[in-house]
Amino acid sequence: MYRLIKKQGNARRGEFITPHGTVKTPAFMNVATCGAIKGAVSALDLKDIKCQVQLCNTYHLHLRPGDEIIKKFGGLHKFTRWKGPILTDSGGFQVFSLAKLRTIREEGVYFSSHIDGRKIFMGPEESMRIQSNLGSTIAMAFDECVENPAEYDYAKASCERTVRWLKRCKDEMKRLNSLEDTINKEQMLFGINQGSTYKDLRIEHMKKIRELDLDGYAIGGLAVGETAQEMYETIETVEPYMPEDKIRYLMGVGTPANILEGVNRGVDLFDCVMPSRNARHGNLFTWSGTVNILNAKYELDKSPIDPECDCPTCRNFSKAYLRHLFKSGEMLGMRLAVIHNLYLYNTLLEKIRIALDNDEFDCLYDKYKDILSRRI
Repeated sequence: MYRLIKKQGNARRGEFITPHGTVKTPAFMNVATCGAIKGAVSALDLKDIKCQVQLCNTYHLHLRPGDEIIKKFGGLHKFTRWKGPILTDSGGFQVFSLAKLRTIREEGVYFSSHIDGRKIFMGPEESMRIQSNLGSTIAMAFDECVENPAEYDYAKASCERTVRWLKRCKDEMKRLNSLEDTINKEQMLFGINQGSTYKDLRIEHMKKIRELDLDGYAIGGLAVGETAQEMYETIETVEPYMPEDKIRYLMGVGTPANILEGVNRGVDLFDCVMPSRNARHGNLFTWSGTVNILNAKYELDKSPIDPECDCPTCRNFSKAYLRHLFKSGEMLGMRLAVIHNLYLYNTLLEKIRIALDNDEFDCLYDKYKDILSRRI
């Protein structure tokens, strides 16, 4: 259940109450694709970096170790030892990314495993059953994500199919939640808005899926080829048609600046692999802009990554040491960098929530909207 506490412009301050705890929103979800953050960061580490929600990948966990195996352990919470809310995606985006290996039909998608090439079928019912086995707090509906730009007629047909799939997801979840051996009988369902960058398709699709009265609604199909401005315009187009009393999730976005802009346009929930992926390549976000720790100028730098940051990395280590770890190929370098980036993301959302509580979001937005995009 989502509770809207207050608004400043379109920016929303709220709480999302789940079977596994209450999420203060706006919030960032930390992406643990295979049940762990890439970069040797565990669920136990997440507690120390202000994480509220962990996101896991349905497709990858279905392949390895297998959702049936995770069910035998009592679900993802017991398997990963993360006690808070977990959102699992539906596998739809991974199917999208396997364009050369898949065939889409009304019943679902036939595709080949990227690991060993074995044939796999996944439709709405299969996706819901996998996510039920994982025992996540929130399951995402199975949808089709199209690449931008997309042909209008294909995007329209895809939207219509996604609505039909969503209805099947809802029916299957209701059945699964009634079974005796289901791990989480209170599993929640989010629907996903699609429509490429076509305003009329986005609006019409949002109108249709909001009639199903789901637990939350996501804006999908962005950050897949369109410009940042097109992404912002799409959010602005959809937002007035999203139920105000339901949580709003922008999928797969993005940079700290993208998140700030998303909150400014009424989004409550975000996820992205960017903070961990960039960190593993030495690109670190700071309150003054982005740092490339591999640069030679940091070889003798005794200062932390960011003097304004109090993450475990910045409290204990210098830029020179972190650069040395990367240059030496030490895994510790990646781990410390990922911890820093995720801490900064979670702190950014914390700062946003505090600003909204104090009616100061406009000031925070004006202060950081350009700085966070700067490269140092």
